[in-house]
Amino acid sequence: MAASTAKDGMSGAQTAKSPKKAKVQVDESELLTVPDGWKEPAFTREDNPRGLLEESSFATLFPKYREAYLKECWPLVEKALGDLHIKASLDLIEGSVTVSTTKKTFDPYAILKARDLIKLLARSVPFEQAVRILQDDVACDIIKIGTMVRNRERFVKRRQRLIGPKGSTLKALELLTNCYVMVQGNTVSALGPYNGLKEVRKVVMDTMKNIHPIYNIKTLMIKQELSKDPDLRMQNWERFLPKFRHKNLSKRKEPKKKSVKKEYTPFPPPQPESKVDQELASGEFFLRESVKRRKKMGEIKVKQAEALTKKQEERNKAFIPPKEKPLMKTAKAPTEGKLDIAAIKEKVKKAKTKKLGAPPVIPPPPTSSTTDKKKKKTKDKG
Repeated sequence: MAASTAKDGMSGAQTAKSPKKAKVQVDESELLTVPDGWKEPAFTREDNPRGLLEESSFATLFPKYREAYLKECWPLVEKALGDLHIKASLDLIEGSVTVSTTKKTFDPYAILKARDLIKLLARSVPFEQAVRILQDDVACDIIKIGTMVRNRERFVKRRQRLIGPKGSTLKALELLTNCYVMVQGNTVSALGPYNGLKEVRKVVMDTMKNIHPIYNIKTLMIKQELSKDPDLRMQNWERFLPKFRHKNLSKRKEPKKKSVKKEYTPFPPPQPESKVDQELASGEFFLRESVKRRKKMGEIKVKQAEALTKKQEERNKAFIPPKEKPLMKTAKAPTEGKLDIAAIKEKVKKAKTKKLGAPPVIPPPPTSSTTDKKKKKTKDKG
């Protein structure tokens, strides 16, 4: 009886609570979206008090030119990894870096962070940036671009296109994705949030596939502006994004001399005649050896004579004088009307007077001697 009464009491309580649950309705969009400013709680020793059962270790090789830098910053690396209770060792003889867990290590993901740290240091990322990988909300991506383009010159040009003039393209990509990007040799190292790393990989891969990074940067700028608007967060952004047309590449250059193909025939070509067949057809086959030799010598002499005449003509060309041009050009008579000489003289006089700095030309007064001569001439005529 007591059990039955207890059950009845429990059922009554459940029926009383059920209408309250039905009233509380939460939108699915609110559940799916992460609230602004929310951070994942840190992993502490209380979450894993017993530690790890087995020892894990990772090793990576580094190039010779990174040896001096790693040797200089190694105390800082050991200090940063010591906070996570991870042991790090540098082997300069072999050229390798090794990280391994210890008995005090409680975070199982710490060894993976340490592995990424030594990978970034080996790929020429400075320690100040590489140490950020130990944070929970920061990840890294090492993109291999060496095998994407076969031609070395083309690979260097496309890699330089990714960097841009004075590193401007790379800087714009870093600002838009909140990632640190380092282009070194055959790899591109990126460090930042997961969303940014996804965009960086897309831009790098497209650049090596001969798509200019400016197109992707324009798209990222528009996406950044759209993400600020809370009304557009849950909508499709395709109508706002630019659509770039692919230009048709120039056609293959056609050769100057085109080889004309003959029409296809299933029958094989006729068998060419041999020398014996030709001699039989002309009747030379039945001649004596002496006659054949004499005829052959005659043909050779004719060919030699033709060659000598050709050589002589070429030599004589040097002694043929070239056609000389006339020294004085024959002035052509004017076709339309006669020239007015008096008008030309007046123009010349006016031009002399108009010269800069030249005094005006005043005609001299007629002298007495000239006037007397004119009078005498008139008297003689009379």
